[in-house]
Amino acid sequence: MEKEAKFWKKEDGKVRCLLCPHQCLLKEGQYGICGVRKNKDGKLYTLIYSSCSSAYPDPIEKKPLFHFYPRSLVFSLGTIGCNFKCLHCQNYTISQAKPNEYLLDDISPQEAVERAMKCCKGIAFTYNEPTIWWEYAYDTAKIAKEKGLYTVFVTNGYINEEPLNEIARYLDAANIDVKSLNDGFYRKICKATLEPVLEACKEYKNKGVYIEITYLVIPTKNDGIEDVKKFCRWVLEELGEMQPVHFTAFYPHYKMLDLPPTSLKKLMEIYNIAKREGLHYVYLGNVPHGAYENTYCHNCGNLLIERYGFSAKIVGLVGKKCNKCHADIPVIL
Repeated sequence: MEKEAKFWKKEDGKVRCLLCPHQCLLKEGQYGICGVRKNKDGKLYTLIYSSCSSAYPDPIEKKPLFHFYPRSLVFSLGTIGCNFKCLHCQNYTISQAKPNEYLLDDISPQEAVERAMKCCKGIAFTYNEPTIWWEYAYDTAKIAKEKGLYTVFVTNGYINEEPLNEIARYLDAANIDVKSLNDGFYRKICKATLEPVLEACKEYKNKGVYIEITYLVIPTKNDGIEDVKKFCRWVLEELGEMQPVHFTAFYPHYKMLDLPPTSLKKLMEIYNIAKREGLHYVYLGNVPHGAYENTYCHNCGNLLIERYGFSAKIVGLVGKKCNKCHADIPVIL
C-alpha cells in the first residue's frame, strides 16, 4: 500500500529522503537505496505501508532479547526492503525484494494490534529492517502502547536523529546489530557507514529504549582478537558493563557462500575475551545448546534464567533480584 512518507524535502527539483543517513536524492520515479521509497509526482512515498511479508508469534528470545520479558511471545511483523545491502544477509529474499516481486498481505495497524493481543504480550518489527517501514511501525506501535502491548525493533541502527526521536516515544526495546567497529567493513560488506549505527545505539538508550546488541561473527571479516576487543571496549565505554551482548555464528548466505561457518571454538574464544574485558552479560547464538545461553548473576554467578534454544525458565530471580545474593539484575519482567 502506498502512502506519502515522512522525513523528506524538495531539493533542486528532486526529493531528498531524510529517514536514514543515506539521505537519497531522488529524481522523479526514482527509488531510494531501500527499494521501497520513491519520488512520485515530486513527493516521497512509502510503497509498503501496511504491506507484510510475515506476521507470526515468536518467542522474545528469538529477536534475540534475553533480559526483556523473558518467556513471552511477541507478534512479529516484517515487510520487504532494507537500507543495507549486506553480502551475507540471511533474509535477502525479503530484504532485497521490490514491492512488485513479493506477495504481501495488507494488515492495517489496528488489525496487527488486534492479532497481537490474542496471543502475545508485545509486537515486534523484525525480519527485515524496520526503519524503512517507519510510517507503519510508528502508527502500529502507537496503538500497541495504548492497548498495553510492549513494542520492539530489531534493527541495523541506520536511522537519522529526528525519526529515531519520534518513534522512540513508542518503543520499549530494540536489538541492534553492530556488525563491526571497522568503517571499512560497513562500506564494503553493507554499503553503509559505521558512525550512525554507533550513535543510534547511544540515542536509543538515551531515549529510554531498552537495548541489546548483536555482533555476527564472520570468519576473516570481523573475528580478529583486536576487532573483538575494540568492540567490547566500545560497549563498556558507551553502554556499560551490564549491557547484554550476543555474539552469533555466521553461516554462508547470499553473496558470502565462499566463507565457512563460524566455529564454536572461535565463539567460545570470543565469549572468554568479552568476559575478560569486563562485560557481565555475554551470550552466544546460532550454536548448539550450552551454558552460554543462560543468564548468571554478575555478582555471585547464580543461575538466573535457564535457556534451551528459544525456551526460557526463570530459576534464580525474585523480582529483579538474584535469589542468592540479592544483587539487582538488569532485567525487565
